[in-house]
Amino acid sequence: MLVAWNKNMVPQKALHNTLTQKEKKQGWQLLFDGNSYSGWTKYGGATTGKAWKIKDSSIYLDAGAKKADWQTNDGGDIVTTASFSDFHLQYDWKIAQGGNSGVIFYVHEDTTKYQWPWQTGPEMQVLDNERHADAKINKHRAGDLYDLIASNSEPVKPALEWNHAEIKSVKGNLDFYLNGVHILSTQLWNDNWKKLIAASKFSSMQGFGIYQSGKISLQDHGDEVWFR
Repeated sequence: MLVAWNKNMVPQKALHNTLTQKEKKQGWQLLFDGNSYSGWTKYGGATTGKAWKIKDSSIYLDAGAKKADWQTNDGGDIVTTASFSDFHLQYDWKIAQGGNSGVIFYVHEDTTKYQWPWQTGPEMQVLDNERHADAKINKHRAGDLYDLIASNSEPVKPALEWNHAEIKSVKGNLDFYLNGVHILSTQLWNDNWKKLIAASKFSSMQGFGIYQSGKISLQDHGDEVWFR
């Protein structure tokens, strides 16, 4: 899992959770080193919940004990300690059978106003399209800009297989890639963006999709999920 500021930077293939010398010179930085949760906290908290573990050099949500709502006991959404404006995020994800999660960006962490990251940040959906009920809902499938725009193709791999995803946001131009395929493009913060929000489940959330800098969040939706 790595992020950079320049849209034209292309990382080399290397070991997971490492950077080559070239990538370091280009400005890429690791968000996860494969060994610790340095740079991550629970949303609104000082540390990550105990349900978030490191397994096989991956960020792993052990969803064995769900709470009464949709999240995991002693889990919760986690966020980066750093905030980002223009960025290019690359990461791998793997979801359990029937699982649901997501990567949320431009999260404004103010728990006096917003209880959850998704009240401010748009999401690239992580889902088992074959088994989860949300797969029947347009704009809720893996790779979609959740509840806003459906991806234009679905190169997603089956549950329990790794997918490589990219989120690029530069000067309001948002692009999603999944397994090397460009699947979505849109413009943030313009009139059309406001119309998309107004037609979505986020229409009543005054802080949604308005922030042009924010944190990156990994979602606890009560299902096992892996990131690296």
